[in-house]
Amino acid sequence: MLPPLRAGTQTLSVEMMKLKEFFIPFSGLKLGKHEFGYEIGNTFFESFEYQEFNDASVKATAILNKMNNMMELDIEAEGTVNVDCDLTGESFDQPISSNLQLVIKFGEEYDDENDEILIIPHGEHQINISQYVYEMLVLAVPQKRIHPGVLDGSLKSEILDKLEELEPKEIKEKSENTDPRWDELKKLLTDK
Repeated sequence: MLPPLRAGTQTLSVEMMKLKEFFIPFSGLKLGKHEFGYEIGNTFFESFEYQEFNDASVKATAILNKMNNMMELDIEAEGTVNVDCDLTGESFDQPISSNLQLVIKFGEEYDDENDEILIIPHGEHQINISQYVYEMLVLAVPQKRIHPGVLDGSLKSEILDKLEELEPKEIKEKSENTDPRWDELKKLLTDK
């Protein structure tokens, strides 16, 4: 995880300056819930040097519930990322949806070892949620990306035709040539 970046104490990279909208300045907020909205495109992922998506269109909402001694952050995102099919190489829009709950507490030093609890130093006045949004969205994409046309049979592709041609044919057992002793043993396995 990236620690919250503070202007003046750390050098902000050009990529991180692009993500300045993901800084939530909580010190000036009143107690209660506050909502922040984000439009996430492919430049967001490029700033993390993530090149797996051809394009992205995701809407994210972060709700920060500020309390006296801690905060709760609830992030929800929904949209599509354009990816290449693992079978055919055809690009398609993969719908994604994800949410993340995070408890933010104050402590002596920054600690993000726990996935559900973030500890930030006393005196901090803002948090950067870009890393959490990035990880949440990347993990929302299925590991195996299959074009919907492959699943419903509507996609026609040379690659699919070749895969079907090379598919192994089923070996059918001839029951007339089997040994009756083996048939009795097979019954023991299926009679459980």
